[in-house]
This record gives sequence, C-alpha cells and structure tokens, in this order.
Amino acid sequence: MKPLVQPFFHKGTNTWSYVVAEGEGGAAAIVDPVLDYDPAAARTGTASAQALLDHVRAHGLRVDWILETHAHADHLSAGDWLRRQLPGARLGIGEGIREVQARWRGVFGFGDGFRADGSQFDRLFADGDAFAIGALQARVIAVPGHTSDCSAYLVGDALFPGDTLFMPDGGTARCDFPGGDAATLYRSIRRLYALPDETRVFVCHDYGPGGRAVACETTIGAQKRDNIHLRGDTPEAAFVALRTERDATLPVPALLLPALQVNLRGGALPEPDADGVRYLRLPVDTI
Repeated sequence: MKPLVQPFFHKGTNTWSYVVAEGEGGAAAIVDPVLDYDPAAARTGTASAQALLDHVRAHGLRVDWILETHAHADHLSAGDWLRRQLPGARLGIGEGIREVQARWRGVFGFGDGFRADGSQFDRLFADGDAFAIGALQARVIAVPGHTSDCSAYLVGDALFPGDTLFMPDGGTARCDFPGGDAATLYRSIRRLYALPDETRVFVCHDYGPGGRAVACETTIGAQKRDNIHLRGDTPEAAFVALRTERDATLPVPALLLPALQVNLRGGALPEPDADGVRYLRLPVDTI
C-alpha cells in the first residue's frame, strides 16, 4: 500500500513533520509534530502545528494517530496540543519512553506528580506491534541506539525512522545521549536495511549539507548505497569508531533542556505554579 505523505518543514529546528493518509477524506496519522518555541523569551506557539491541522481539515482527514518516533531533544512536541484539537486521535510512542522518563526525572528534579510510566501517552508501542490507519497497515520497528525509546513506523511502503537515519549525505543520528549506543544503532539500522530497496524513507531532520536545498524523502536502496556513515557493506566496528569520534565533537542540542521536559510529558507543558505561571527547570552544572 502506498499512503499519501505530506511533509511540513520547521525551519527553526530543521525538523520534518508529516501527515500520512490513506487518501482524500480518509484516515490519517501525524508524525513528529513541532511546537514552536522561542528560547530567548521562553514563549511557545502553535503556528507550525496549526499548519498540520489546517491541512487535515482542508482534506477532510480523520486523524487516528499522532506518532512520536522518540522523545526529541532538539524540538518541543506539539503532540499534546494536537491531541486536544483532534477528538479521537491517540498519541503513541515506543515503550522505551519509560526508561527515558526514569533517567531524566532525577536530572530535572521532577516531583512525585510526574509518573515515569508512559501514562502521558495513549499507546506505548512494542517492537513488532501492528496498528491500522484506516485501511493502511502500519508496523512498529524498535530502533534504539540514538536513544533507548526510538521507534520507526512502517506505513505501507513508507518508513518514518525518526532520527535514526538522515538523508544519505547527512548520515546517521548521534549516539552520545544517555541510553544511546553506536553498536545498538548499527544493528537497528541493519534491521531497516533489510526492508525492500524501494521502501520510501521520510527523515525527521535535514540540514542541507553542502548548501543543497533541504529534502525529506529517500529510499532504503539509496541509504544502503550512499549513506556517508553506514552503507550496506559497512562493518560494525568501522561505524562505531566513526560515530564515536564524531559524537565527541558535537555540542549539546540548543533546546535539549526545555524540549525533554515537555516531550517526556507527551508534549504537555508543566502544570502551573501557584502564581498561574508554568516554569521549566534548568539543572545547573549537571549536563
């Protein structure tokens, strides 16, 4: 089955979000939606998420699922906001989110009101889980390595790998976050490379290497042939050495601290304090 895939680019974070639909007026899913965030003013906005919502409504789509590939460290999720705008839509993520929540709960000093059990989401997917988007059949492929909760979604012939794979000239995801591991990522990508070469791949980020225009779609065959970090014939030891060396040079993502505090909650902001203001926490000299 070949779903219709409409991409949306968030320039501020170089993130691609998608509306995946069985056809005009049919069922749909939204993948990795972005909540706008101005870090200088700590102000959120919903213009990017509204563009997804406008597309859904303009095409008469019924959104069954809002799918997160993992708890992102480089942008805030609009999953919770969209769930509240779309009655009947369920918010899903890989079951590894519980491990990520437990790990970061102490870093941020979350109180007893925060539950590290994934209950902020409607569905925690296990590896191999199948689900439907109308007549479209979808399957979950656990792809840990970048983080421990990473999941790829295969919807018909369309694969959404999250940060696991970038465009071939962008390579692969970093593995130096807590819970990340380059050898694990190698094995996860090998699972994706076992899919048919013609499988369409829709990446979560693109930075336009070399000044080219940003892009979002490639194929498994192109990844195996051209990925600058991991081709079809790349040995595990070579990939782990390359990935480890490269990760040691990368800075902390600019939005890591605000993004995780929101994304661990499924895109919901913290509850307001007694003064009615919502606060994000900055753990000093910790990261």
